[in-house]
Amino acid sequence: MILTPIPAVTMPALALRGLTIFPNMSLHFDVGRSASIKALDEAMASGHPIFLVTQRNLSVENPGREDLYTVGTISTVRQILRLPGDMVRVMVEGEQRGWLRGLPQTEPYLVAEVEEILPSQGKVRNTPRTEALTRQVYECFQQYAELADKITPDIFLNVLANEEPGYIADYIAQNIIMRTGDKQEILEELNPVRRLEKLYRTLRREVEILEFEHGMQEKVRDAVTQSQKNYYLREQLRVIQNELGEGEAGDSEIGEYRQKIAAAKLPAAVEEKLLKEVSRLEKQPFGSAEGSVIRGYLDVCLELPWTKRTKDRVDVETARKQLDADHYGLDKVKERILEFLAVKQLAPDLKGQVLCLVGPPGVGKTSIAMSMAKAMHRKLGRISLGGVHDEAEIRGHRKTYIGSMPGRIIEGIRQAGSKNPLLLLDEIDKVGADHRGDPASALLEVLDGEQNGTFRDNFLELPFDLSEVFFITTANTTDTIPRPLLDRMEVIELTTYTDEEKLQIAKQHLLPKQLKRHGLKKTQLKLTDDALRAIITGYTKESGVRRLERELGALCRKTAMRLVTEHVKSVSVTDKNLESYLGICRYLPEKLEKTPQVGVVNGLAWTSVGGELLEVEVNVVPGTGKLELTGNLGDVMKESAHAALSCIRSRAQQLGIEQDFYKAKDIHVHFPEGAVPKDGPSAGIAIATAMASALTDTPVKKGIAMTGEITLRGRVLPIGGLKEKTMAALRNGIHTVIIPAENRKDLEEIDQTVRKALTFLPVERVDQVLAAALEVPVTAPQEGTRLPESGKNRTSNGFGLQQ
Repeated sequence: MILTPIPAVTMPALALRGLTIFPNMSLHFDVGRSASIKALDEAMASGHPIFLVTQRNLSVENPGREDLYTVGTISTVRQILRLPGDMVRVMVEGEQRGWLRGLPQTEPYLVAEVEEILPSQGKVRNTPRTEALTRQVYECFQQYAELADKITPDIFLNVLANEEPGYIADYIAQNIIMRTGDKQEILEELNPVRRLEKLYRTLRREVEILEFEHGMQEKVRDAVTQSQKNYYLREQLRVIQNELGEGEAGDSEIGEYRQKIAAAKLPAAVEEKLLKEVSRLEKQPFGSAEGSVIRGYLDVCLELPWTKRTKDRVDVETARKQLDADHYGLDKVKERILEFLAVKQLAPDLKGQVLCLVGPPGVGKTSIAMSMAKAMHRKLGRISLGGVHDEAEIRGHRKTYIGSMPGRIIEGIRQAGSKNPLLLLDEIDKVGADHRGDPASALLEVLDGEQNGTFRDNFLELPFDLSEVFFITTANTTDTIPRPLLDRMEVIELTTYTDEEKLQIAKQHLLPKQLKRHGLKKTQLKLTDDALRAIITGYTKESGVRRLERELGALCRKTAMRLVTEHVKSVSVTDKNLESYLGICRYLPEKLEKTPQVGVVNGLAWTSVGGELLEVEVNVVPGTGKLELTGNLGDVMKESAHAALSCIRSRAQQLGIEQDFYKAKDIHVHFPEGAVPKDGPSAGIAIATAMASALTDTPVKKGIAMTGEITLRGRVLPIGGLKEKTMAALRNGIHTVIIPAENRKDLEEIDQTVRKALTFLPVERVDQVLAAALEVPVTAPQEGTRLPESGKNRTSNGFGLQQ
């Protein structure tokens, strides 16, 4: 058959990867490249043919002329089906061969110059040689069909029904699995007889490969006895590995596991369990999913410190020096740690303890735990519990699940590498619960010294002794910690730092740390104490020192900039030039009224960032007896205002107020800074004093602040957060603080600087509050009034209260 070329034409082109299509054949395949999809869309829309040509290298994403073979197939797009994920499935039908003469366009899709190859009319002359070759191909293809098990009878019948050598070669090549290069050689052969010869050679090689595969399978069947049929696949793999020379890999892995178990000196129950798992692994086929699970389990178990422990440092004085070097203040926490070490020195068998450090953010809860580990010579494992909702995070997942792993407790011990580490459970108050379980309930066993000696993780399925672990938990509040869990911990509260403590922390720890981080020497940045105090009061508003550290970091950056650009040798920062480095002051102190005011009282409030001065304003106007409460108040605070009003009504005659004032006057109670939510009962006496002042038109003495809950009968009940509240009073220029008498015991924990600067008036009833706070005493104090807690000498006003 003579093939005649015709002039080249242009048409869309599609580069095939690992595929070849022959003339008069149909093929469907998936297309993902955008350029190929655009070429298909263009051919489908215009009705033009598309040139399908195979890539030489499958890894080339954007092929050029040199990446494509020279002969391809001019085809017609019959159907395009859109698939999810920007993929399409296309069905094409080959028409005739074509020469690729060039690629005049590569964007947005390939356009090829193709010279069509049209076969001339007439059949190939049927010579004896051609007939013999055709019969050999029939026979070889029949052998292939018997061995491959993928050739349907229809395909074999179609081959027998055609006597054209070229069509037979194309049809068989299209329907059997062979290398892309071999298919391309058959496509590029234009002589039908020589094309059939090439197919025969390729087909013969494929038959030999299939016979070899079947021979290997026969060897496996001969090696498998009646009792070993269940391990057929493993034996087949062994034969293959022996052929490749890799038969010893599995045996060495099993032996290595046995050696590790023997060297680890594990408890008897653990060793027995792991050896049993190794025996199971030995029977698993190579690459099986179950084998991977067993390997992961063995690796985790062998990495755990079943018998490894560190020796505690029980030298109390050395530990004290270490803690003092790392942290300023925190005396209660340090004392508790040193007590534990002292007891450990006398009773070495003392089991692990559980401490809960509670305090606002930034006061050093996490860092003190790290210092404790260093002082005790214990390994540290830190576990963050914030946002944990799944019980399996604590107890682990069953190892039968895909991707299973041990819980965070066992994982923390594995990372620490010691049986007696210090485990820090951070943010334990942020643990939640949902349909997957309650992690807090799982922690009950972990933190219980009577139970955690045999803690069972779901992944391990073995008891692990946690009794030697020193657990330290941190929280911002105990309100969200379940009571049974809180009962298992010894709570140590870390309160807000005073300004003086922040000053010392900045000088001894924060500033040196920031200087080192920014590559500065001590002589290059000189920061006065007044400048530090100005930063603490004017640029930070927090319980801890995180914001203070960031501000010091900003100063170091400004200093580095000046050293580099202005070539100065050092920078001196004082309270006078501080604004040129950090900008204008962000927080200004509350401005107290210079003259006594009617209906305005200074209350004291506790917030998560420390204490605050909270003004209470009361206006009395003619009306119908309404009580208006504004300032974004919570329910408890609103109830406290109603209680204060009832208390004042019960004392109306004693205070000289009209008996029916609650009918003829409207009372408006307002707390400034209305955008800030406020709640709690501690403003009760402040509200009552402001109401009494407004109703009697009596000014409130300046320089006085107060805090305390009020009852309907006028009793003053204790409150919390006294340390933070008194610091806020001192910071805002207050000189006298009225507190509940039952809070007198809390004065011992207040900083000595604050105690010396303020005068404290403990009171039991609201009458004492009014006598002390109003300019003109309107009521006599009750019997048994105690003198104020102050070292200063004061003169009495005749009502039993020192002024």
